[in-house]
Amino acid sequence: MPIQKGMEVSIAVSEAVKLANVDVISAYPITPQTHIVEHLSELVADGELKAAFIPVESEHSALSAAVGAAAVGARAYTATSSQGLALMHEIMFVASSMRIPLVMTVVNRALSAPINIWNDLSDIMAQRDCGWVQLFAINGQEAVDLTLQAFKIAEDPRVLLPVAVNLDGFVLSHVIEPIELPDQEAVDRFLPVFKPTLRLDPDQPVSMGAFGSPEVFIEVKKQVEEALIGSQKVAAEVWKDFGDIFGRTYKPVESYKAKGAEILLVTMGSITETAMTAVDSMREKGRKVGLIHIRLWRPFPFKEFFQAIREAKCLAVVDRALVPGGVGGPVGLEIKSALFEKKERPYVAEFVAGLGGRDLTVEVFAEMAAKAERYAKTQKEMRYEMIGVREK
Repeated sequence: MPIQKGMEVSIAVSEAVKLANVDVISAYPITPQTHIVEHLSELVADGELKAAFIPVESEHSALSAAVGAAAVGARAYTATSSQGLALMHEIMFVASSMRIPLVMTVVNRALSAPINIWNDLSDIMAQRDCGWVQLFAINGQEAVDLTLQAFKIAEDPRVLLPVAVNLDGFVLSHVIEPIELPDQEAVDRFLPVFKPTLRLDPDQPVSMGAFGSPEVFIEVKKQVEEALIGSQKVAAEVWKDFGDIFGRTYKPVESYKAKGAEILLVTMGSITETAMTAVDSMREKGRKVGLIHIRLWRPFPFKEFFQAIREAKCLAVVDRALVPGGVGGPVGLEIKSALFEKKERPYVAEFVAGLGGRDLTVEVFAEMAAKAERYAKTQKEMRYEMIGVREK
């Protein structure tokens, strides 16, 4: 019977990768992801995990090695952060278009310059359109569970796409939390041995990712798009299977005290739990505030999102990334686009906050909720507002 243990979340993610019985790990260190691959190297060196551990010379090579390993039928894994993810940009498109079912942990960190090692979502949002399934954890237990689920989603023959599991750098990755690690027998029931649908085989040679002329290129992109959209159905099945075995349920969009709420905070990642505390405080004061958080970012779960906001008069969207010269942040942009053709839609107040690790406290969430309520009442036209910017 699994019991909770106090563990650093990065170490817990490594243990989840071990439980998934991966065949190949490609690794390059970058803060704040390094503890994950360091611990995996120890597990392999100590014989606790029978896998090939490949130290590479860059993040570009790390993802390239993982793509190659998965292409020949291995269950492959890697992890990265920030500038490392940016260096992988080219290969991320290769992985999805070649239908490579690998899993990568992205420990979210701000992109330079100036050099910043703290958390925001600018790294993964720069990879928004790369064709990967993208999931967000709000705590350590979710980081473990989503890692196991990611392999099953990626490897499903109806998907065959890479999956990125996002967790916030330092404020989640380096925090010690009570984690329940499932036992190996249960994981093996949930996640069967990988049987590749497509693979490179010297005895049956084929080309993968070769030259694509205009006569075939658009069909490849359409195929990836259909598989990515279809992955939500597979994710729902995986989450049900996971819940049946482990008792923890997951949905693409989760609500917290949303019933009867006129204002909904919209969050992603570990800030969600702080925002929940803010909601508790505001509810105690009689304010009709609730919260929804988006777990499945790609593909975007439109149906579930619309259902979650159906009673709200105002959405206070909290973005931890900026679209420079645009309309604010990528999540706000997505939501505004999704609501554009709705005849009855809530007012959307778009906030960009927490960049470069700036604290998002209970008081800051209360401030954003109050501003959203005020703007909604006046129907003030706003592109977005950056929270906490010093005037001098």
